[in-house]
Amino acid sequence: MSNIAPRQALGTTITEPPPVYPIASVDHALHLLLMLKNRPGIRVSEAAEELGVAQSTAHRLLAMLVYRGFARQNESSHIYVPGPELFDAGISVLTQLDIRQKAHPFLLRLASLTGETASLQIIEGLEARFVDSVEPTTTVRVGSRVGVSLPVYASSGGKVLMAALPPDALDRLLDGIDLEATTPWATTSRAELDAELSEVREQGYAVNYRGTREDLVAVAVPVHDRSARVIAALSIAGPLSRMDDDNYRVHLPGLLDAVAELEEQLYR
Repeated sequence: MSNIAPRQALGTTITEPPPVYPIASVDHALHLLLMLKNRPGIRVSEAAEELGVAQSTAHRLLAMLVYRGFARQNESSHIYVPGPELFDAGISVLTQLDIRQKAHPFLLRLASLTGETASLQIIEGLEARFVDSVEPTTTVRVGSRVGVSLPVYASSGGKVLMAALPPDALDRLLDGIDLEATTPWATTSRAELDAELSEVREQGYAVNYRGTREDLVAVAVPVHDRSARVIAALSIAGPLSRMDDDNYRVHLPGLLDAVAELEEQLYR
């Protein structure tokens, strides 16, 4: 009897019967890749349960994905998240959709309009990764953050992306995670974070007030695809001297306008 995992488990529609001579190990590895693609992160126990295999088998499969660069394991949480190879594959899809290309002019405009650093972010497990960034011409500024990853629960873009996750996905992501404080202003409890995310959903934007650096304030808004799914975050970040005392609110209209125009262009 075939040990092929049902495709319904990942929300896809079965259009073909399984192959006559299935290779279960290959199917399991591909199934894990789809889990990594569709979820913020997965645990060994979760992978084993969904594949219907022993935890030792799931661990070996995940270890091979780590070896080939398609997954990596968070050292503190032991959660597996997409690795650089899978990330690069995702970026190639983003490139095909022209998201970065189409977002770049808006980053340029925002940097010029606000005098602050504008960035495009995506979620990658417990981190928010900056996939594009434009610096302003001001002397005192936040440097380009392309390739930088910040804790998803601390950065403004990360909070926007987390707020869009289904409750069960959010619970899986944060299960057993200690919210490490990088500054005295960082969020350190799940209750506090849940309250923040609720506020983000209500107001439509997120703020990182000195949560990752004591001298930095950032604000981010979500970028939606045509099915209203949040696929990225657009943010601006600046020094505390210019963004303190709710001064970031001055930039919100320009940020929201830029995202609205970007969303119109994404799927033309």
